[in-house]
Amino acid sequence: MTEKTSRASGDEAVREAGPVGAPVVLGNEPGSFARGVLAKRHPALIQQVRDAFPYGRQQHEALDALLDEITNGVVQPLAPADHDHQRWAAWGQEHFGRSWYDAPFLWAESYFYRRLLGAVGYFGPGPWQGVDPFAPFKQAELRGDAVDEELRALDALASASAEERATALLHASLWGNRADLGFSMSAGEPELRDAATSALVADDSAALWQLLPGGTSATVALVADNAGRELIPDLVLIDHLLEHGHAEQVVLHVKPYPYYVSDAMTADVVDCLRRLTQAPGEAGRIGGRLWKAMAVGTLEVRTHPFFCAPLPYEEMPEDLRGEFASATLTILKGDLNYRRLVGDQLWHPTAPFADLTAYFPGAVAALRTLKSDVIVGMEQGAPDALERSGTAWRTSGTHALIQVRR
Repeated sequence: MTEKTSRASGDEAVREAGPVGAPVVLGNEPGSFARGVLAKRHPALIQQVRDAFPYGRQQHEALDALLDEITNGVVQPLAPADHDHQRWAAWGQEHFGRSWYDAPFLWAESYFYRRLLGAVGYFGPGPWQGVDPFAPFKQAELRGDAVDEELRALDALASASAEERATALLHASLWGNRADLGFSMSAGEPELRDAATSALVADDSAALWQLLPGGTSATVALVADNAGRELIPDLVLIDHLLEHGHAEQVVLHVKPYPYYVSDAMTADVVDCLRRLTQAPGEAGRIGGRLWKAMAVGTLEVRTHPFFCAPLPYEEMPEDLRGEFASATLTILKGDLNYRRLVGDQLWHPTAPFADLTAYFPGAVAALRTLKSDVIVGMEQGAPDALERSGTAWRTSGTHALIQVRR
């Protein structure tokens, strides 16, 4: 399926060439989504992080230098004293000294966040060591009124049938920050249900539930994406899987350190669990059950350095491969996980999802709102119809998918 040449990098390797006929996404095409991220989103994020904390002169100077580098300069390597210098030296040796725009988009995004963390002193030593530069953004969202409304919606959902709840909660987890739409699906609002369904470019939800019948002894691995308002629906779905016998254990995989602004870490899981347990009604009951599930081990949180690596899942290390192999089903949430699952490459949208994920060590499901160019597994003719609509359907977050490979 693929052509590749690899070089060793500890326990991992870098894929040099992707599948034939699927160019790797770069950031050097004018007007492309990738170029917009590198040219606009990343500089804006540097300013937002700078404004969010009372950083000192050292952090300000480092942030200014990073902004100048990504705007006007070439990619610089990490300092030899950095703890992960050797890994990034291997991963990026072909990109150092070149424009950020000429590097693979997946690599450039990942390295930008590593450099941003270095600039603010996250890896230390120093007083800012371990301080999440994105925490204010996550916490503000978690405290927002929208979360209150979504948690209250769980009260109405509690009286629905188990099947209706399963569908609603799966869609809530899928849509993330459009969770209110998912919760409303079983509350007697067919127009919302129809809108959610029609916005799916692929829907293998029936296959997902077939892998997780009630009364099973299944283990589910759920690889989280974003924290805050998007992680709460994931936790509520986990509670449903455990409470209704779709899984005997759920392992929630999160990032080991801050990544991509809003990506979930263990601290974010704790914040969301506290938000649930302190809520009234059904949300509080769900939070209490999840808190107990953590204590007895039916819900376990794990992490792995690979989740912050600029590599596709095809290059996952053996210990992580073993974890996924032991799961009945691995659910990968979000856009970045999808890009790493199928390869951050310009596939034809009808390229078979099953073929591109055949390497994965077990059944895998992707729950993803479309926020980047990569898309596979669509029915013939469907991409053309969406293109004729004139909308940015691949990148705007207005469409989503549920794809399963058994």
